[in-house]
Amino acid sequence: MLRLLVLTLLLLNGVYFAWSQGLLAAYGFGPVAQSEPQRLAQQIRPESLKVLTAKEQLVLADAAKQPAPKLAACLQVGVFDEAQSARLRTALAAAQLPEGTWLLEDALTPGRWILYMGKFASTEALAKKRSELANLNLKLEPLTNPALQPGLSLGGFDNPAAASALLEALGRRGVRTAQVMQEYPPVRGTLLRVPAADDALRARLDGLKPVLAGKSWVACP
Repeated sequence: MLRLLVLTLLLLNGVYFAWSQGLLAAYGFGPVAQSEPQRLAQQIRPESLKVLTAKEQLVLADAAKQPAPKLAACLQVGVFDEAQSARLRTALAAAQLPEGTWLLEDALTPGRWILYMGKFASTEALAKKRSELANLNLKLEPLTNPALQPGLSLGGFDNPAAASALLEALGRRGVRTAQVMQEYPPVRGTLLRVPAADDALRARLDGLKPVLAGKSWVACP
């Protein structure tokens, strides 16, 4: 009996060995192949590692502290009248910016309409009207046309219809003496556009500030 048991164990071990080695695969018996190539790709390859010197570590640390450069963006400024445009052209020629990095375009600044109150006979009358409007919780905007001083603006618009709509709404709140008035007519002029301003070009554009007539660069629409 013991001999039979030993022979049985030996036979089972032999069968398991043949199965584990794939020797019985031709007969439809064998272990399922395990294949995970992604694990091999994740393994660290020691031959690709490099030990940095102290100097190289300092260089990398300094580079990490540097702000990331701004992506090139389209900027524009204007609109400039004829005299301002002439000064701008002269400055652009002197700046010697790379060819094709800027262009001057014809542009139209829409007129500006305001909801106007004035002119007032005295500073006392102006102050009294300011107080009355403050009691109605109405905000005022500064007048930019000196010819309309002393006066008050209840809002500015790029078309008269919007100003008239506000006038009607304020009339229902008791505002009676306001009127729609054109503060400035439309102005045709020149717009300076820089289609792709990177950090280096932005720095050179700063030199044009004296001839921008107080206007600021804005993102292109």
